Amino acid sequence: MLSLRHDTSGSGPCSFPDSVNLTAAVVQDQRPFRVGVMSAAAPGTSKAAHGDVAAKKKKGPGALATAYLVIYNVVMTAGWLVIAVGLVRAYLARGSYHGLYYSIEKPLKFFQTGAILEILHCAVGIVPSSVVLTGFQVLSRVFLTWAVTHSVREVQSEDSVLLFVTAWTVTEIIRYSFYTFSLLNHLPYLIKWARYTFFIVLYPMGVTGELLTIYAALPYVQKTGLYSVTLPNKYNFSFDYYTFLILIMISYIPLFPQLYFHMIRQRKKVLGHAEDYSKVE
Repeated sequence: MLSLRHDTSGSGPCSFPDSVNLTAAVVQDQRPFRVGVMSAAAPGTSKAAHGDVAAKKKKGPGALATAYLVIYNVVMTAGWLVIAVGLVRAYLARGSYHGLYYSIEKPLKFFQTGAILEILHCAVGIVPSSVVLTGFQVLSRVFLTWAVTHSVREVQSEDSVLLFVTAWTVTEIIRYSFYTFSLLNHLPYLIKWARYTFFIVLYPMGVTGELLTIYAALPYVQKTGLYSVTLPNKYNFSFDYYTFLILIMISYIPLFPQLYFHMIRQRKKVLGHAEDYSKVE
């Protein structure tokens, strides 16, 4: 659920806190990992060999994979723009922000679930990100979308839902735009700056909305026994969904500061060079 996503590559996440996908979560870069060579080259190693190694390190996805990733990111950018426009139109029509979730429920479910493809991108190697980390971050948002907000209909009118949906929407529009332009090797500085700046507000905003939504769902989950399995049963297995949600909320305590300050460090690393360069100029 944390919507932050690591800066590692291409189309994959890395937005639990992309808004808020624990939405938004760990931000990714389009470039492959840079692997440091720990030991010196053996005597006699040719310059050509070093050139081959460097070329492999810099090698990105092939032309076909790049074309696919560009299309995927353009579609996802457009999808989240549809959600943003839907929110604005519904607000202007109603004159109130209460219950705006219902106006974008279907596209939100569709495009947030569509992020599952990012796990596949990592698995097949066209995006050099961790499958486990990407899967955790994507599925956490999908979980909040379906297993909490969709399943507990009583929380859909809560203001907290609008809070994390807004954070997710802005985050994902910026994130997928960032990926698209990076793949095309034409990244505007404004998008780059937004990618590494807006999270300062959107990340806490998304996390707050997610936690408040889960908290609002607890009484209904406890009352109805939603997704819980009680004993006795033929599998001799029990599961308390109410307790599970509480554990998820507790997990935000250690995860949020780590992910947030990771992003602060990434911002200094990425934008710091540009600022230093401008000072020199």
